[in-house]
Amino acid sequence: MAGRLYLLPAGLGDSPWQATLPAQARDIACRIDYFIVENAKTARAELKRLEYPRPLREVETAEIPRDPTAADWLRLLQPVLAGRDAALMSEAGCPAVADPGAGLVRAAHGQEIRVVPLVGPSAVLLALMASGLNGQSFAFHGYLPIPETERRERITVLEQQSRRERRTQIFIETPYRNATLLDTLKEACQPATLLCVAAALTTAEEWIATRTIGQWRRAPAPAIARKPALFLLLAE
Repeated sequence: MAGRLYLLPAGLGDSPWQATLPAQARDIACRIDYFIVENAKTARAELKRLEYPRPLREVETAEIPRDPTAADWLRLLQPVLAGRDAALMSEAGCPAVADPGAGLVRAAHGQEIRVVPLVGPSAVLLALMASGLNGQSFAFHGYLPIPETERRERITVLEQQSRRERRTQIFIETPYRNATLLDTLKEACQPATLLCVAAALTTAEEWIATRTIGQWRRAPAPAIARKPALFLLLAE
């Protein structure tokens, strides 16, 4: 009989695990010794945060390749097919949401492996909840283009779609480019468009603000450099 694939949320900061993860999810994690992860180093740090009871040298962490193929997914699932439980861990809070682990979950269903989602923090959903923007219709777009001209064009398209469909558009940026992205948004968007910036979620430095672009232009620059942040846009 195959094992189970647990979808284990990871913390978004360095707060104690009790602040973001139910005890049941942590207990399940502590029973598992095979983890499928994006980065083995950060996964081990997360297990340490969870007060994992066994020596970490006894834990197997299998990394997801940068461009995984169907054969890669099957290889990662072989221990589960042999009867071993596994946990998928994400760098983005909840596995398979704004995360490459969705391919593993799809492959698990294809092999009739039971998939068990566990409760925990999702940066995308926490930001949407706190934004006050439209939670009935939203889309996550990941990273925007880096070149300034392409980025500005992409923002314009997203703003037009948002206005037409009343959709909240959500995207992220590498932390050291947060300020640059915010500046581009202030320049490219219409004054009445709403923008929420949600930074350092679930940490002591958490900062969330929703303003019109016009208000952002007049406000002091927020201290979001080098902090994980999400940007949510709704054109009205």
